[in-house]
Amino acid sequence: MTRFEFIVDGPPVSQQARKRGKGNPIQDCKKTVRQEAEKYWSSEQKTATGLVMLQITYFYNSDQMDIDNIVKPIQDAIKGLAYVDDKQVSDLLVRKRNLLGDFRENMTSTLTEGFARGNEFLHIVVIDASDQEVIT
Repeated sequence: MTRFEFIVDGPPVSQQARKRGKGNPIQDCKKTVRQEAEKYWSSEQKTATGLVMLQITYFYNSDQMDIDNIVKPIQDAIKGLAYVDDKQVSDLLVRKRNLLGDFRENMTSTLTEGFARGNEFLHIVVIDASDQEVIT
């Protein structure tokens, strides 16, 4: 795998969601993320067996979420598809950006699709991890 990219209509579900409300919002989130990921997965792609970098960007209308709480359900949802086990995630970049921001240059077709939908969404990218040198 070199690059796997997909979008999920949002807002995302926080890992904290299991502590309140009815049902199991975490399991519902994982199911949705997995279904969306499978739509973008091609038969030519190979599940990564080495270290990977996971990039998650939450494009929002109203910022009400701590982004650190959205990672684990997404990691779990794409385990076995993008990578064998989430222990392979050696690098993680999580961002949130307002949909009205001015950053729409050099976008991939997948990211362009997310903006075209006009709603909050998650843009998720899995790539092979770069070298493991520690930068200070």
